[in-house]
Amino acid sequence: MRVLVIEDDEEMAQAVAVGLRRAHLAVDVALDGLTGLERAQLNDYDVIVLDRDLPGLHGDEVCGRLVADGCRSRILMLTAAAGVDDLVDGLGIGADDYLPKPFDFPVLLARIGALFRRSQPAVPPVLRGGDLTVDTARRQAWRADRSLDLAPKEFGVLEILLAAQGRTVSAEELLERVWDEAADPFTNAVKITISRLRAKLGDPPVIETVARSGYRI
Repeated sequence: MRVLVIEDDEEMAQAVAVGLRRAHLAVDVALDGLTGLERAQLNDYDVIVLDRDLPGLHGDEVCGRLVADGCRSRILMLTAAAGVDDLVDGLGIGADDYLPKPFDFPVLLARIGALFRRSQPAVPPVLRGGDLTVDTARRQAWRADRSLDLAPKEFGVLEILLAAQGRTVSAEELLERVWDEAADPFTNAVKITISRLRAKLGDPPVIETVARSGYRI
């Protein structure tokens, strides 16, 4: 899952980003409304965490423009105002959810997870393919009865490939969905991660390379 955090309080923005990355999410950060809007228009995010009171371009304006542009990202709006009118206003301009400050981080994480599930085709919480099993909620994976010790990026790649149900997934899609904006688009990180994942999965091989297209299980 890829998340954009648009929050002008840099300390808070970085704290949220660190927490989300520890939960194995790919996270980008913008510290003002205009920068956040530009990044949201440039990249495909699953969820955008949007502070309402932003400098440069107000959060309401950011949200309104994204909705008008047909942005498919789910928007979770944050605000220090917690009144009913503020809630109605936030949802009325197109936000998908609304969370008043201060908030508990587990609540934020749960809200992001719920919005992500709403934005995706129905996918079971436990994915299976052949003798592979991936529990997306507990972030655990097995091959047959053997538990797999996977790094976060390896788990993310395996999850996407298994959820694709045989569809070929390009390296570009994997890079976009598992890595954040700090990843070099010309990097061989996907190739290296696939190689490590194959080694951990063992024989017989289950990840197939499709020439000039990508990878599939």
